[in-house]
Amino acid sequence: MLSRYSSAAGLFGLTAAVLLAGSVIVLLIVQSRTTARHIARMSAQLDSSAAQYMNALPEPVAVIDGNNVLVWYNQVFSEKIGLGTDLYGMELESAVNISTKALTGNGTASCTINGSHYRVTAAPFNEQEISFRILRFSDETQYLTLLKKAEESQPNVIILTIDNYDEIMQNAKESEKAQASVETEQLIEKFMSGTNGFIKKTSANVFYAVMENRYLDQIVREKFKILDAARNIRIASKYPLTFSIGVGQGASTLAESEQLARQCLDMALGRGGDQAVLKTKNGYSFFGGVSGGVEKKSRAKTRIIANALQDLIMNSGRIYLMGHRFGDLDSVGAACGLAGAVRLMGKEAYIAVNRQKNLATNLIDIVEEHTGAELFVTPDEAEAAIAPGDLLIISDTHNKDYIESRELYEKAKTVVVIDHHRKTVNFIDNAVIFHHEPYASSACEMVTELIQYFRLEPGSKLEPVFAEALLSGIMLDTKSFVMRTGVRTFEAAAHLKKLGADTVAVKLLFSNSFDSYRRKTQIVAAADIYSKCAIAAVDLKSDDIRLVAPQAADELLNITDVDASFVIYKTGSIANISARSFGAINVQVIMEELGGGGHQTMAATQIDGISIQEAKKLLKEAIDKRTAETAE
Repeated sequence: MLSRYSSAAGLFGLTAAVLLAGSVIVLLIVQSRTTARHIARMSAQLDSSAAQYMNALPEPVAVIDGNNVLVWYNQVFSEKIGLGTDLYGMELESAVNISTKALTGNGTASCTINGSHYRVTAAPFNEQEISFRILRFSDETQYLTLLKKAEESQPNVIILTIDNYDEIMQNAKESEKAQASVETEQLIEKFMSGTNGFIKKTSANVFYAVMENRYLDQIVREKFKILDAARNIRIASKYPLTFSIGVGQGASTLAESEQLARQCLDMALGRGGDQAVLKTKNGYSFFGGVSGGVEKKSRAKTRIIANALQDLIMNSGRIYLMGHRFGDLDSVGAACGLAGAVRLMGKEAYIAVNRQKNLATNLIDIVEEHTGAELFVTPDEAEAAIAPGDLLIISDTHNKDYIESRELYEKAKTVVVIDHHRKTVNFIDNAVIFHHEPYASSACEMVTELIQYFRLEPGSKLEPVFAEALLSGIMLDTKSFVMRTGVRTFEAAAHLKKLGADTVAVKLLFSNSFDSYRRKTQIVAAADIYSKCAIAAVDLKSDDIRLVAPQAADELLNITDVDASFVIYKTGSIANISARSFGAINVQVIMEELGGGGHQTMAATQIDGISIQEAKKLLKEAIDKRTAETAE
């Protein structure tokens, strides 16, 4: 091209091109000789050490240099890994689908090549100027196949029980009982069909099944469809049948699996029944739980618990009682009622409360005024005074994270729990008596039933102020006998009235100041509707926000076409959510999604480190998830 303009320019360009081409050729020759010398030294080193041995190994072996380039491999590697392709000089990651970072030093890695699974082990070798790594490919395909078959054939114990079988069967006709029994057994046979497991009926309402993992995994993926099918069976044409299921998966022996299944069944029953519980490495997985707990009419268990509790009280030193943090009328009322009964037995009783963080200060003041005794102490005072022979009774919570004083609990040697909330994962597991009834309206209802069975001196009677404390707790959790109210709730209230409880005095405990009422109306006015849920997100700074917010949530339920209400507010860096419903939406499941819990109709949660709007977004996502699961 340059010669078109000038012959001299053309000659110059031709000369430059020749020189450039010559330089490139020389560099390639030098590089080739350098590589050849490197591989020659490598081969010589291998020949002098272990090349013949490695070539004779029945598994693939390869050698890579410091740049992860393949410089040698045996015949088996060529056949199984390379499939006859020449891989010399290629980078390992290009030739084999494996990460070289995992093979640093004496590292190991796993990979799948041509349908086979290999565990790759690296062994570094350094001598003189030579530095390389020897890779050994161990074929684990057969082992992993056998391991998978062993895991799939692992047997698991499953316990199925019909919730409250005796209560719902006692008024049914014999023909209705027989029909329900046939339909139930047909349902369980369908549940076991397609599996190679077996099931055994051990009593009228308890079934034991043994099933392999491969079939159980499918049932878990289908989210235990038997729970939905069971509700279609109605006893006496009106009582729906519900199952509670405990699954003992992941155990090393059948005995351990049966123990896990029992633990999971206890968890399912403690959360109200009508659900399956599976224990996992990270806690528990829950399926179902859409029905409310069915009230038990029999008080046999209450009588047994009352006798055992009284014996424990009489054999202990001082009795300390406490509830949950930010105690309410139910928490403090239950403690007051028990304290009054304990003092009738001639024992010292003290209630640990933090007055600065308590929603029942009016009740505390009234009880102190009437008793004139030093009944209430601070958690620090109780912790300093409690002795090994003393007893600690915890009311209205069973979660270690929510108790009034974790330090007092950890120092107590003997602990009793009385609670009605649905069971959570972090429950108190060292209680000598764990009286847990999720169908009960309140802890005060449970305490009222217990004290009726205490063996007191003739003529001994609980003081009216303690009866009023118990009645206030029942009225709080039932919303004045509207929510979660059963026959036993009214019977408990009637017994308290007989003890002298004044309903007018109890009602005055619920009265609010004008400013509190104004804040409550502000919260209600700030609400908007989302998927039949009223959500109010407010940023109010007041000392009584923990009291006003739940009241506002109750008020929001009075709006037409609202099935659940949620109030979001901040206390410090924590976003609090108070949830309420009439039962159409299970707010407990929604709050559990956000780390909280409670009941089907009344629940709450606390989320640290987020804003109110972020909490609202998370709440809507939890509502959407629950709505989608219900639709399925």
